[in-house]
Amino acid sequence: MHDFHLHSNYSDGSFLLRMVRAAESAGLEGIGFADHCTVSARDGPRSARATHGFNLDLTYERRRRALERVRDETEISVYDAVEMDYHPEDETEIRSFLEEANFDYAIGSVHELAGRNVQVPTHFSDESDAQLDALVERYVQSLVELFESELFDVAAHIDLFERTEPLAERATVDQYRRIVRALEASRTVPEINAGRALGERALVHPRPRLLEMIRDRGVEFTLGTDSHAPAEIESRAPFLREFVDENGIEPIAPPRLEGLE
Repeated sequence: MHDFHLHSNYSDGSFLLRMVRAAESAGLEGIGFADHCTVSARDGPRSARATHGFNLDLTYERRRRALERVRDETEISVYDAVEMDYHPEDETEIRSFLEEANFDYAIGSVHELAGRNVQVPTHFSDESDAQLDALVERYVQSLVELFESELFDVAAHIDLFERTEPLAERATVDQYRRIVRALEASRTVPEINAGRALGERALVHPRPRLLEMIRDRGVEFTLGTDSHAPAEIESRAPFLREFVDENGIEPIAPPRLEGLE
């Protein structure tokens, strides 16, 4: 089993070697460090980048050298990846950086909704039902554009808004159908993400309804614990292993890794 979505101290996670040791302890055969990166020139994302240190575009070469040293300390496969914040207005900057950096693979994710972090419930607590429905539609449209951009190998936690109480369970079957059609037409592979699987709400992305719709169309998945600390790998990796076994899912590697040792 491989975990293709981990974070390190090059964004908001723990030290590389500590994460590798936890992956070994969890019985993983390979891991991919996909640290957060924001390259948008817009004011909001630039502020978030400065606050959270999502600046892998400045540090990826240093991290790449560190990954080489880490590989000498382990027998598991260690991949050099990135998780990019996606917004349709930022495609030029994202494409330029990904072409320059040439990661083993790139993960795309939509974290921003109308200039707000989609994971923070208080950002949306004063909105009306009509406004919340419109925000979910806006998220779905951005997600479809992410698939259509063909910038990424993997799409992270594709129904992320389901984590956020005011937005959760508002997506319609038609919106999910649009997501699935866009996935079918794209080279981008969705992930099964266990970042909230062991929390109070026990969320696995995609949620069951969307997961089943995607599976019905024969679309495959990668796996990601979305871990930021060693203890998260050690608990989430066994959960993911059991989850895919129980659901009869055979995960794949990001397409760009085909043929790599």
